Amino acid sequence: MRFMVIVKASKDSEAGVMPSTELLTAMGKFNEELVKAGVMEAGEGLHPTSNGVRIKYQGGQGSVSRGPFNLTGDLIAGFWLIQTKTLDEAIGWMKRAPFSGGDEIEIRQVFSAEDFGEALTPELREQEERLRAQAGKK
Repeated sequence: MRFMVIVKASKDSEAGVMPSTELLTAMGKFNEELVKAGVMEAGEGLHPTSNGVRIKYQGGQGSVSRGPFNLTGDLIAGFWLIQTKTLDEAIGWMKRAPFSGGDEIEIRQVFSAEDFGEALTPELREQEERLRAQAGKK
């Protein structure tokens, strides 16, 4: 099972406060453990929303709003993409992440082809596999 682990933004992350050397060291050690266990597929931090945009679609058109955005529970400061056998295993790994002081993460399962059932026709499945292979070559 694949999971996206979403690191929620904080006042500090939105202000562009960079992590300390101690936190970067602890995070590097934690990421090494994830990689050695074959769990981590990707993980990155994100710039604050002051460097971002949102695009809202209506009637086939997209309208752009530039950040910064108000600090709400939906802002993201970073993520991991991990693969584990169960949600409980993902929880076990992420409880070990070197966060503190009210930091918050969210774990969400990533859809797999099987989740779409018959709606994902053989042609659509082939297209998806081809596109994933092409994207992986970059």
